[in-house]
Amino acid sequence: MKRMILLMVVTTTMPSFAQIQKPINYPKTAKGQTVDTYFETPVSDPYRWLEDDKSAETAKWVTAENEVTFDYLQKIPFRDAIRDRMKQLWNYEKITAPFKRGAYTYYYKNNGLQNQSILYRKDTSGKEEVFLDPNTFSVDGTTSLDGVSFTEDGSLVAYSISEAGSDWRKVIFLNATTKQPLGDKLIDVKFSGLSWKGNDGIYYSSYEKPKGSELSAKTDQHKLYYHVLGKAQKEDIVVFGETEKRRYVGASVSEDNHYLFISAANSTSGNELYLKDLTKENSPIVPMITGFDNDADVLDNIGTKLYIITNLHAENKRIVIVDASQPQSKNWKDFIKETENVLSPTTGAGYIFANYMKDAIAVVKQFDYNGKLIREVDLPGIGTSEGFSGRMKDETLYFSFTNYITPGTIYSFNPKSGESNIYVKPKVDFKSEDYESKQVFYTSKDGVTKVPMIITYKKGLQLTGKNPTILYGYGGFNISLTPTFSIANAVWLEMGGVYAVANLRGGGEYGSKWHDAGTKMEKQHVFDDFIAAAEFLQKQQYTSADYLAIKGGSNGGLLVGATMTQKPNLFKVALPAVGVLDMLRYHTFTAGAGWAYDYGTAEDSRDMFNYLKKYSPVHNVKAGVQYPATLITTGDHDDRVVPAHSFKFAAELQEKQAGTNPVLIRIETNAGHGAGKPVSKIIEEAADLQAFTLFNMGYKELPK
Repeated sequence: MKRMILLMVVTTTMPSFAQIQKPINYPKTAKGQTVDTYFETPVSDPYRWLEDDKSAETAKWVTAENEVTFDYLQKIPFRDAIRDRMKQLWNYEKITAPFKRGAYTYYYKNNGLQNQSILYRKDTSGKEEVFLDPNTFSVDGTTSLDGVSFTEDGSLVAYSISEAGSDWRKVIFLNATTKQPLGDKLIDVKFSGLSWKGNDGIYYSSYEKPKGSELSAKTDQHKLYYHVLGKAQKEDIVVFGETEKRRYVGASVSEDNHYLFISAANSTSGNELYLKDLTKENSPIVPMITGFDNDADVLDNIGTKLYIITNLHAENKRIVIVDASQPQSKNWKDFIKETENVLSPTTGAGYIFANYMKDAIAVVKQFDYNGKLIREVDLPGIGTSEGFSGRMKDETLYFSFTNYITPGTIYSFNPKSGESNIYVKPKVDFKSEDYESKQVFYTSKDGVTKVPMIITYKKGLQLTGKNPTILYGYGGFNISLTPTFSIANAVWLEMGGVYAVANLRGGGEYGSKWHDAGTKMEKQHVFDDFIAAAEFLQKQQYTSADYLAIKGGSNGGLLVGATMTQKPNLFKVALPAVGVLDMLRYHTFTAGAGWAYDYGTAEDSRDMFNYLKKYSPVHNVKAGVQYPATLITTGDHDDRVVPAHSFKFAAELQEKQAGTNPVLIRIETNAGHGAGKPVSKIIEEAADLQAFTLFNMGYKELPK
């Protein structure tokens, strides 16, 4: 049995009327009898069986849904044209900033359409050679190079790989000079940095392999290990996390190899900080700050003087100093005080670079290690700047600059003179001068909160209310959305589309208060901000409900799911990607319990349960409502936000959708949450999203 609805094709002038096409035959999704009880309240979960990623029934459902989705997509008349233009625009050489290790200079390069970027190196004579080519790791390009860590002298290297987009990694060790394997290998490593202790061994973090599915089973106790080269992994020493139960543990060794700094947390906000003196045998692990009310990380050290970035007593962050002999937070002293703008510092060449975010725009100031302001760095324009990081002995640093209409350009920077020069300017077939970005501030539902939004479009845009528009947002986990160039967005702009990004509460654009204003029982603020952004765009005639799509991924997928179920008539198209969509059970999968700072859990209290249930997308799809045309995207190997979230949401929407708007789910196979996804898959998915969007806005051919 298959449920049937009619798909309508509309004209650009009358998007509310339609011409009947062939019906969409959705796969029949079986319903179970599972009922959970929260605080005496029964909650039905009929699609619980879709959580079993190892079952044959789930695999059959995935195949059936993909057949329906790709049958629909391939019939869109301009799908191939969008994909071809995106492929054409994507085909330019991409080179990263170089870094020196030992006698070599390393950098990543992609000739344009390679699935994975290649790590190259040059010797002192300038001779180039391939060091690591992840395109050779697998036939289909789905195994990616995740992280690379060299010893201080550059003679040894450890690198991690991800298979099929999974967060579980393998770590391989090489002699960096000869590129020959050392024989050591680590498996089942997750959410980990790789930090060398001299040339003897490496610190890394992981969980014990869970029972059941490694893609969805809960991982709750993170541990820091030390691996000695030449020994088996089973002999690795647990440094931290055996008795202290923490969900996230990370570590780094200071550049001078004197200290091990350990960060431990139970959620994505707030961490403890510890120190271990590596110059003394069997030295204790000393707490610097405990509890989870604040964030703190060691930025650098000069001898025993430690430089720490923290939001303790500083919601926009400050840099403090303390001596390693008495590193506790009560002894911290201001080095660079808090300002009205959020601080994200880096270090290199003997300087500290304070990167401030002013209304989501970068301002960079250079300080010496005595706290003296050297200069405000001249940036190429208004946008996002990252970099200014390196080793103490580096003489040249590098930074990147980008915005929504400027492809990312790398600059070399002389920290003594302050002079910068273009190092790599990408040759993209896109005329930036034909487009503009405008920052606006609109008022949210509460009538008080001003929210920034950057709107990008082709110069000469007519405010007719009929411009195809994508509104993008995230609003969570203290993450800031700053202006960044995207090939996919460039194609959208070329077609006359408008691209708007709202800097919602829950993000980090204005510090910890802005973040906290979108967490737990304040989470509705995030959705209100996004809805107000849509209303602003429509009121100002950039677009209208018939020409507006909303898009977001991960926590942004929750954003899309929540707003489309709360205000289904406000948008024409919804594009939730790898979303957190079942808010009553998210914390039972993989490391999801660590997101509780932002969300709370259904087990915390009756009030928290009721609050989550009120906006949880899976639980708020109602029969008889016409929801926007929806294309859900996920990966079958997503072990961060498990695909069951998207599966259950799709099943609910397909069962209950009224009217003619299609509800499809595009499930990428051998793909995870997004990291390391092959370029070919990125292009195909981006093209499908834009084709689906325009087609459901009524376009029979591409807009001119």
